[in-house]
Amino acid sequence: MAAPAEDKQEPEREKLATEQNGEEEDGEEVETEEEAEEEEDEEGVEEGEGGGRGAPSDREKMAGILRRLSSHPVSLRVHDVVIKGNTRTRESLIEAEVLEAFRSASTMQEVVQAASVAAARLRRLEVFDSVAITLDSGPPELPGTTNVVIEVVEARNPLTGDVGVFTKPEARSWSLEGSLKRKNLFGYGDIWDATGAYGWDQTTEMSIGLSLPRLKALSTPLTARISLLSQDWLKFSSYSERLLGLSLGLVSSRYHDLAYNLTWRTLTDPSRMSSHSIRRQLGHSLLSSFKYTFKIDQRDSHLRPTRGYAFVSSTQIGGLGDSRFLRFVRQEFDLRGAVPLGFYNTALNLGFAVGALLPWGRGFMNLPTPVSERFYIGGQSSPVCTLGGPSALSGFRLRGLGPTDVRRLLPSKSEDNSNSVPGRDVLGGDLAVTAFADLSFDLPLKLFREAGIHGHAFVCAGNLSKLSENEIRNLSFYNFMHSIRGSAGFGIIIPTKLFRVEINYCHILKQSQHDHGKTGIQFSFSTPFEFNDGGRFHDGLGKTRVQVATCVGLLTIGPVSGRADCVSAREESREAALPRTADILM
Repeated sequence: MAAPAEDKQEPEREKLATEQNGEEEDGEEVETEEEAEEEEDEEGVEEGEGGGRGAPSDREKMAGILRRLSSHPVSLRVHDVVIKGNTRTRESLIEAEVLEAFRSASTMQEVVQAASVAAARLRRLEVFDSVAITLDSGPPELPGTTNVVIEVVEARNPLTGDVGVFTKPEARSWSLEGSLKRKNLFGYGDIWDATGAYGWDQTTEMSIGLSLPRLKALSTPLTARISLLSQDWLKFSSYSERLLGLSLGLVSSRYHDLAYNLTWRTLTDPSRMSSHSIRRQLGHSLLSSFKYTFKIDQRDSHLRPTRGYAFVSSTQIGGLGDSRFLRFVRQEFDLRGAVPLGFYNTALNLGFAVGALLPWGRGFMNLPTPVSERFYIGGQSSPVCTLGGPSALSGFRLRGLGPTDVRRLLPSKSEDNSNSVPGRDVLGGDLAVTAFADLSFDLPLKLFREAGIHGHAFVCAGNLSKLSENEIRNLSFYNFMHSIRGSAGFGIIIPTKLFRVEINYCHILKQSQHDHGKTGIQFSFSTPFEFNDGGRFHDGLGKTRVQVATCVGLLTIGPVSGRADCVSAREESREAALPRTADILM
């Protein structure tokens, strides 16, 4: 019984392509061992079909293909790209994502690699449930060509949402947060989302955002978000902050980010007890700024780095436009390094971060800097995980050190306040420096090693200083180094998929009179992708957010929306998505 013509056609084309490739390379037909094995396989297929055993298995076909790919490059060009399954998604969007990868491929190895890259790009759009790429034979009159068939399955339920309860250890508060996301509404890979949060610490947030994977010829993703945030800092600095703003993400790539922010900011003091330094900044202000961030992270892990390095540089320029806008320049650097020591999985992590803030404009040396844009150091986040600027210092509470000012003392009719001592407002600093050394090591128990639980010992140091209002003249290297705060300690680290838990004993080595440092047992919760900005999250409009949000309960509506952790959608990682192997069918 003769084999069907369709079953014979592809083996004959493979043999012809191999012989043709051999003629181009060697100038004559030379039968190699691989070709002899392929002919034997083809004969075995025909005999098997004649005997009623059926076609060879996919494993045998794949083994033959792998032998060819491992022996030498096989000439192969892409003739056409066929897209299937896109009922809503525009074909031009898919072509723009994949054609560049296939355009330069000239061998089968390069085509397979391009297919893997194309599949990863399509998955990153977050609008498809699955992506499959098939390499089919090209037209008979064009030997050595292939047709790339891309078959996508669009999201069955484009509307997703989740609701969660989060705890913020640094502020000792809880919050209820929810988000709703609509994918691919107009077929351009557009993702619309609405988020809301209410905190027991009087924090309220609402925002609406749009993200596009590309805009015509621009290959970089574009984002836009309108947000309203109300944050209470009465306990630390005697003011409440309300922000209403627009954020535009102009450039977003693996190493570079550029964003524009237009924000209307209102500072109020409901307690009427704020210090003179805070009172003069109360009221309304407008912020128009560009922020550029360069980030590279070559560490082998975010939770427990043992080798590699990381570097972040961010520059923010405020006051572009009208002269009544807040005018300042904010620059930060953060450098990390991890070195393995070769025993008990021990590694030494070193980090150094510095930031500076200065006003600009006529008579800028006499002007104060915006209190909301200053640097604040302290909190219970791990300095190993946090990356983005000087912020974390173990043993000190949130906004626990730096310049302060005396609050007003309001007289009371019912109590005798003759001996009362007024509190102090934390003012933040214009110059911030932090450094740490962390030695991590395996614990002797096998049970701990298998669970990833390990120990560490650390030393931290940091300082804040004022530069504005001519205070830069009083700054000296000796005074700055002499007033550095420090802490040291040791503890146990419990890594999880969502966050890193540290149980530490921390000892304060040095603190100033009005600092808030404490020696004793402390708990620290850190997400593996924290990106800090002076102790705050800057999501577009520079809003103030506590660094860590640990998920306590989460309810998801609809299919999983691609988030790998329980932090809110506003705190998604800026890390580039790792490429995944394409589904290649041959």
